[in-house]
Amino acid sequence: MESNLKLENIMQEGMIPEEHTGGENWEILHGDTLRLVKAFEPAVFDAVVTDPPYASGGTKQNERNRTTNQKYSSMKAENALPDFDGDNKDQRSWTHWMAEWLYDVRKACKAGAPICLFIDWRQYPSITDALQWAGWIWRGTAVWDKGNSRPQKGRFRQQAEYIVWGSNGPMPISRPVSCLPGVFRYGNP
Repeated sequence: MESNLKLENIMQEGMIPEEHTGGENWEILHGDTLRLVKAFEPAVFDAVVTDPPYASGGTKQNERNRTTNQKYSSMKAENALPDFDGDNKDQRSWTHWMAEWLYDVRKACKAGAPICLFIDWRQYPSITDALQWAGWIWRGTAVWDKGNSRPQKGRFRQQAEYIVWGSNGPMPISRPVSCLPGVFRYGNP
């Protein structure tokens, strides 16, 4: 990010959320995604890297309706992270929600801007649909090999997550970026 890229310059007047924190060249906004992405000025972002709620924690509705800590954390209650909203949607509503905010965030990106979306195997087909419905060009997938995972007898280890990536229209070849690896090997702590 450029040093002059301040929230006041990239968001419509009066739309900066009360809850936000940042440092030099970065900012974390806390709020409703659908509302926040509509508040960005057009063509201000060079890239999007995001790890959206997967809404895939469970095979049955009652499992998906548990809190995020119940689904994903093995921490003791006193050490648990705060729960987050949006993780109990069925696949169709999740795909619609993704396409909606991806469409708005694409308008806030410069032409050719790349997008990287982290996802697991359960929502992989849905996220590629949402990306394309929102007008992005789907460019492919990279793999995050976490190296370790809970073993399941008689099944493959679920040690990989995926980075679905695309671009806001054509990507200039002249960008100062080298060839990136297709597999990232970092252990899951």
